[in-house]
Amino acid sequence: MEPDFLVTHSGGFHADELLSSVILTRLFPEARIVRSRAPEWITPASDRIIYDVGGAFDPAAGIFDHHQRGAPLRDDGQPFSSFGLVWRQFGRNYLNAIGIPANDIDALHASFDLDFVLPVDLMDNGALSPSEAGALAKLTLPVLLETLKPVFDDKEPGADDRAFHEALAIARGFVEASTRQAAAKLRAQSIVLRAIAAAGDGRVLELPMGMPFRPAIVKAGADHLLFVVHPRDTDWCLTGIRRSSDGFELRADLPAAWAGLTGDALAAVCGVAGATFCHNGRFIAAATTREAALEMARIAVAHALAPQRTVAAAP
Repeated sequence: MEPDFLVTHSGGFHADELLSSVILTRLFPEARIVRSRAPEWITPASDRIIYDVGGAFDPAAGIFDHHQRGAPLRDDGQPFSSFGLVWRQFGRNYLNAIGIPANDIDALHASFDLDFVLPVDLMDNGALSPSEAGALAKLTLPVLLETLKPVFDDKEPGADDRAFHEALAIARGFVEASTRQAAAKLRAQSIVLRAIAAAGDGRVLELPMGMPFRPAIVKAGADHLLFVVHPRDTDWCLTGIRRSSDGFELRADLPAAWAGLTGDALAAVCGVAGATFCHNGRFIAAATTREAALEMARIAVAHALAPQRTVAAAP
């Protein structure tokens, strides 16, 4: 199906039809977006895809609305918005169009749906409130996109449509960046899994560059790893591994004696020439060379595994 028109509703816009438009305009760049509620536009026809309007869901007819009774639900009972429906139908084609390797498409389609599409679906349907983000409520993507609407007293003809297309360009940037980052995480996973195999029973994971590493460590069940070492632009980095994805507690902290030290002061305390920096939070340190970073990692492992000394209470 090569539509001539991509039809969504007129008036104020929301994240779901904006993000749907990102997907559809990438796949059908020659099609014209029509924003209308007129019956002649929101009635299915062979020359159009209709979304977030029309009161029906029928992929074969090219209509993807979710406001009607009996609207489709996900397998787990959670609601779709138009974005979720469009992503389910066209998301794999979109990923193929932006150059994602065929072997990664299914995994990326599923992860993007869970991490990016589902929250938009839930918020659009009132099943998730932005207030759950606490102090960040006004900075969630759906809320930010809606701030791009014209203000209430802007009565200039065409203001809604102009704002929609300006917001579409911004929404496109978020979708493209998010899918690009998700694809990069899959590439990183392959690299990290190979490095884990090379590390064997060692407590330190050495990587060829900075990259997301925790998901692959968890997937591999490499619970023995405590620290990661990798090169940066001009030096080498030693970093801890978080215990969970939603917290900051590490499997092991860098030695307390290193905290907040730099340069010669740090080198003197840790006994490693080339040690240059340790964050006061003890989750990252740096050194001038690979050898120095690995030696710092060795010392940090020994410190982390040493029996904790307890002071006997006075009689």
